[in-house]
Amino acid sequence: MDIMLGSRPRRRTRATVCRAVAQYTERWGWPVVPGAHLVRGDRCSCGLPHCAAPGRHPEGPPAARLPGGTRAADVEQLWPAEAETTVLLPLGDRFDALDVPEAAGCRAMVRLERMGSRLGPVLALPDGRADGREGRRTLFFVAPGAAAELPDLLYKMGWDDAGLDVVCHGRGEYLPAPPSVLARWLRPPSAPTAARPPEARLLLGTLAYACHRTREPAPAP
Repeated sequence: MDIMLGSRPRRRTRATVCRAVAQYTERWGWPVVPGAHLVRGDRCSCGLPHCAAPGRHPEGPPAARLPGGTRAADVEQLWPAEAETTVLLPLGDRFDALDVPEAAGCRAMVRLERMGSRLGPVLALPDGRADGREGRRTLFFVAPGAAAELPDLLYKMGWDDAGLDVVCHGRGEYLPAPPSVLARWLRPPSAPTAARPPEARLLLGTLAYACHRTREPAPAP
């Protein structure tokens, strides 16, 4: 049975988290990593007083990574006991993520849907980017390798000198995923785009235009 991955559960339990993790690993073939979590507001459980990405980085040895295909019974055995453990999706293997401000992302998503574009999962981070920067963000899952290609793609599309707030997260980075309080789905994963997200070039033009239209005007001299 599916769970409401896009909604914050009324009572977060370890069983709820394990069911979500099992969907990611077993149904969609995504690897998942146990992450640190927030304590006492915005402090990170890692204990570092100035953590750069509170609740958004792995906690524990590398062996804690659950590979894609991990079955529900194994998730139950391997996942940490703490219900607060953040569910992290490692980037660069199955997907990268184009990251834009919330307003631009919502505008672009409506336009892309009207155009009949093929969209993959879309994630909302209400409290900032995956790297911990402030501001509500919208992240579009795209085929892996996009992070390395982004500067060249923006150049070819004529957006390289526009000063747009467009970032692409890739290998070596992690995204928090529901049922974490740090994230919610705007478009939950579904077949077949969970396994084969679209190429970044197919979305980037619309995302760049939306960022250009919604960015704050420069202050007067």
